[in-house]
Amino acid sequence: MFIKKLYITAIAVFSLATATAQQTTASVEKSLFNVQAGAIGIWASHEARLSNKWALRTEIGLDLWSYETYSYNTAGETRKGSVLVPSIAIEPRWYYNIQKRADKGRYSANNSSNFLTLAIKYYPDLFVVGGPDNLKVRDQICFIPKWGIRRAIAQSDFNYELGIGVGPVLYLEKNSYYRSISDVALDLHPRIGYTFK
Repeated sequence: MFIKKLYITAIAVFSLATATAQQTTASVEKSLFNVQAGAIGIWASHEARLSNKWALRTEIGLDLWSYETYSYNTAGETRKGSVLVPSIAIEPRWYYNIQKRADKGRYSANNSSNFLTLAIKYYPDLFVVGGPDNLKVRDQICFIPKWGIRRAIAQSDFNYELGIGVGPVLYLEKNSYYRSISDVALDLHPRIGYTFK
């Protein structure tokens, strides 16, 4: 009788331990370095874990901008094109379905999850790559709420991100004309990259 009770108790403890082991908590990575490129730029970033679902991303890169210039010396001739502009960004990311993906047995390493974020991007008037010599970028900060997805490619350290957001632009120049302009920034986010741990 004693051995039967001991056997039943051992099975119950083993079953409970197995169930607890299977219910692990998914979490964003403690630290990730990323290099990404896309049709609209190239970036290097770092993500640091703040909690199981939150990471703080810092990023530097070159964003693709389009421009249009007017020449008053040649009867209003216009010139259009694209340039690369330096950017510095910080964004708290909420990887809101990382636990759900893990519970379904889907790959969630390297922060493979959907995310919501508020990207704060600074565009300094330092330089532009391409375009006319006299082309300048106004010092500005964009505040862009954004939704996106991040996935590892074939469970490797290669990844892709897709996302979109729209937000206001704040010009930092002292010129009162620029301060009176209110612009909106559109952030399209198609990227492919590699993660270093």
